[in-house]
Amino acid sequence: MKKKLFIRSLMGAPAGLGICTMITIIFSAFVGDGNFYPVSPALIAECGNEMNAVLLQAVGAMVYGGVCAGLSLIWEMEEWSLLRQTVTHFMTVSIATLPIAYFMRWMDASVFGILSYFGIFFGIYLGIWLWQYGLIKRRVRKMNRKLEEKRRE
Repeated sequence: MKKKLFIRSLMGAPAGLGICTMITIIFSAFVGDGNFYPVSPALIAECGNEMNAVLLQAVGAMVYGGVCAGLSLIWEMEEWSLLRQTVTHFMTVSIATLPIAYFMRWMDASVFGILSYFGIFFGIYLGIWLWQYGLIKRRVRKMNRKLEEKRRE
């Protein structure tokens, strides 16, 4: 289990960096002024310059990706119910990533900022969960049809 966790986390780190980079590109395109915004101005101010802020954010994004990938092992706990897996995964991912988002200045350092971040995080989490649930449900239906066909033969 520890080896699986380590390997998944290692694989998740570059994925986190890639996703973070895509988000900054999309955000910059939506701003629409022709400039690239790799990090928040608050993080630049805190780090002293843009390069330090970009490096810190890259590390944060890799940690974020590693944590999310490593915690995917929760879905393999077959003795747990789907509800227990979902609640455990959601809570651990939330607890692990909220500090990263806070220190990377991806949210305002206020109660409203934290609640807004959590609301957006929950919405994205719910959307991904429903999408994955639908895919799995379709696969199960397909397997059940094949089993039924084999029984008829």
